[in-house]
Amino acid sequence: MNNYKLLPALISLLQTRNLTESAKALHVTQSAMSKTLGQIREAFDDAILIREANRFVLTHRGEILKQQLPALMQQLDSLYLPESLSLAQCSRQFSFASSDYVAQAVFPLVCAEVALNAPNAGIVYQLWEKSHLERLEELPLDLVSTIAQTIPENLYGKEMATDKQVVIMRSNHPLARQHLSLDDYAKAKHIVITGGGDKDSPVELALAKQGLQRTVFARVPFFQAAIELIKSTDTLLTTPLHIAVDFSQRYDLKIKPLPVDIEAHHYYLLWHAKYQKDPEHQWFRELCFIILSKHLNDSIGHGMKLLHGN
Repeated sequence: MNNYKLLPALISLLQTRNLTESAKALHVTQSAMSKTLGQIREAFDDAILIREANRFVLTHRGEILKQQLPALMQQLDSLYLPESLSLAQCSRQFSFASSDYVAQAVFPLVCAEVALNAPNAGIVYQLWEKSHLERLEELPLDLVSTIAQTIPENLYGKEMATDKQVVIMRSNHPLARQHLSLDDYAKAKHIVITGGGDKDSPVELALAKQGLQRTVFARVPFFQAAIELIKSTDTLLTTPLHIAVDFSQRYDLKIKPLPVDIEAHHYYLLWHAKYQKDPEHQWFRELCFIILSKHLNDSIGHGMKLLHGN
């Protein structure tokens, strides 16, 4: 095996061509430097330095090494330097996962910022499945925006917002102009969204504790499909407040408080520990965090005002 520890001594000897000066420069004894020179000669199978009268001269191999080694050592030293960030040169394909709602409502804002600041980069968006959280290391994902109660081992994350569940219905739903009781809620027909994070099982558990169960009229994978059903049927959709606010501003919908107590949702931006010190990843996740958390908190704030006004 090659002994790379000999290289600093070799560089010094090639530059000084003097055992005494190299010994002083490396803070070792002259006898130790003489021993090191013997090891160098053995390692390279070449004399490297040849005594001629009162001085040393370099062999042909020594002259070649004198030209090559400084640049090679500089390259090796650069491995220990922190990675630098150049957005203009960044050609990375970032990968991001969340619900289809984020893809529709927030992702275009992220893309616009990436295109402006890192024009050679791109983004791949994937729909998130709650079962993937425990094996994020295996997935080709830079970031995940999802609901979580705790952060699994080997993941890093930042909490973006805390939100609660509400109920939305079309404005001419029979229940739209009255207080939504727990009995009304349980007896109504419901739309359930199957894609994205787990938003429904806490509701089912809370109802089950009171001996109740919802009637599910339809299960759909996407938020927009659920909204289209809400608009055309007398059904209810239980959804986070920030999403309810967004859709209520675009469609004629009514927002009602959820008539059963469940734990608030904690929205996190998560990434694997292997990306923690990656400069490009650091830039991308901070960009996403700012945009996502602003959207969440602005919508939640507006939604609280709407609920208090109902």
